[in-house]
Amino acid sequence: MKTITDLKEKILALKKEKNAVILAHYYQEEAIQEIADFVGDSLELSRKASQVDADIIVFAGVYFMAETAKIVNPNKKVIVPDVKAGCSLADGCPPKEFKTFLEKYPNHTVVTYINCTAEIKTLTDIVCTSSNAKKVIGSIPEDQPIVFAPDKNLGKYLIAETGRDMVLWEGSCIVHEAFSLEKLIDLYKKHPTATIIAHPESETHILKVAHYIGSTSGMLNHVKNSTNDTFIVATEAGILHQMQLDNPTKTLIPAPSKEDNTCACSECAFMKVNTLEKLYQCLQDESPEVLLGNEIIEKALLPIQRMLALN
Repeated sequence: MKTITDLKEKILALKKEKNAVILAHYYQEEAIQEIADFVGDSLELSRKASQVDADIIVFAGVYFMAETAKIVNPNKKVIVPDVKAGCSLADGCPPKEFKTFLEKYPNHTVVTYINCTAEIKTLTDIVCTSSNAKKVIGSIPEDQPIVFAPDKNLGKYLIAETGRDMVLWEGSCIVHEAFSLEKLIDLYKKHPTATIIAHPESETHILKVAHYIGSTSGMLNHVKNSTNDTFIVATEAGILHQMQLDNPTKTLIPAPSKEDNTCACSECAFMKVNTLEKLYQCLQDESPEVLLGNEIIEKALLPIQRMLALN
């Protein structure tokens, strides 16, 4: 059994030997975040993936993120620790059904949250992340109707924030729908000076009690720049690692989930499928590799490029 230190040393050696770069999401386990060349949210990772100067990209996140890296780097090898690292949002929007859904709204601009498959991106006019969603919606003429998919909770938040009447696909993130309002209110009563921060993928009743709503990177920046010293954090618990590193003297409390689990918080089982051991193995074997057809890459690249051009 290799220790974490052994694995990290072997990964660093392989990375140098193979001219590889490791990109990781904030929701990955701590050991993966620590070994990664870059840790970010979906927007930051999309940007970074488009700028990578390496032969191999190891993507430690969920599968749609690795697909995005492949779309913007069609000539590079993109590998993942585990292909089973999926996403309830991506899984809940099958291409065939979504195509049928769009036939009802032929004159609509299709905006999809980046948390979707490469095939869904081929049916999209412009992609967004939670960091830039308001900017993306604002870039579309006010008289132009919009279909927004796949996250209905983010969609409802955007309707409230922008005043735009959008047609929503009925998808959601199981992680962000796991928070208990009742438990959150009880927790807040115990910490009445705390700031409640929430991701816009959360349900409306959670967002209504939040003092700050923002993307993963937005939440990190808010805590860093705030004069407050206590925060209740309503997003995937993996964010707490980087948040605590940035704010060693502040108290960070994960928002409670409906389920009684070991961490009493909401964790993404898909994100946690990846491990340091699997990351080492995939870099050694250069597999599993993310493979996409040229037609899918070409079509899916356009809405991503439109998004990146706005930033």
